[in-house]
Amino acid sequence: MFQVSALKVPSDQSRIDDNMGNKDALRLPVVSLSAEYLVLGQLMRRNILAYKAPPNNEGYDLICIHPDPRQSTKIIRVQVKSRYQTDCDRAFPVKGKTFGAFEYLIVVFLNIGFFFSRVGDENGRQAPEYFTLPREFVEKHHYRPQSGFQKVRTRGLDLSAFKDETGFEQIARDLQIRYPSR
Repeated sequence: MFQVSALKVPSDQSRIDDNMGNKDALRLPVVSLSAEYLVLGQLMRRNILAYKAPPNNEGYDLICIHPDPRQSTKIIRVQVKSRYQTDCDRAFPVKGKTFGAFEYLIVVFLNIGFFFSRVGDENGRQAPEYFTLPREFVEKHHYRPQSGFQKVRTRGLDLSAFKDETGFEQIARDLQIRYPSR
């Protein structure tokens, strides 16, 4: 007889050592995975045919192509990074060795709530923000501290040219995909 109590079901959230000196890092695997699917949906909404790369593929998470292969055979590789905290420092991890593997990096600030300040304040629940950053921008703002934890810092930068639909439009332009209309 099968007993449910014998199964080890992963928690919907867990705290682990994140290899950055933070012994109590909160991990929300479902929330983190949502970023890739949210980006997929936004790209496809713009008529960009997007596919998820194989799991744990190094350097990129999504493959984007023109929906009509007779129009263009160009492929754009996208790396997706996310932060779930509304009050995060607006930085995200990225390894320099992956720069050659993607054309764009889309960072998704999921904004599910405040985790560092005003904890419990429901005003922290906000709509996700998407920033489609060209590889050159990522390389320019890449930070390599002595600790070895490489990241891109965006706090204080004007990212309006890369935000939401304006950012997705860069990929559409590169693939020569006109905006859907009648």
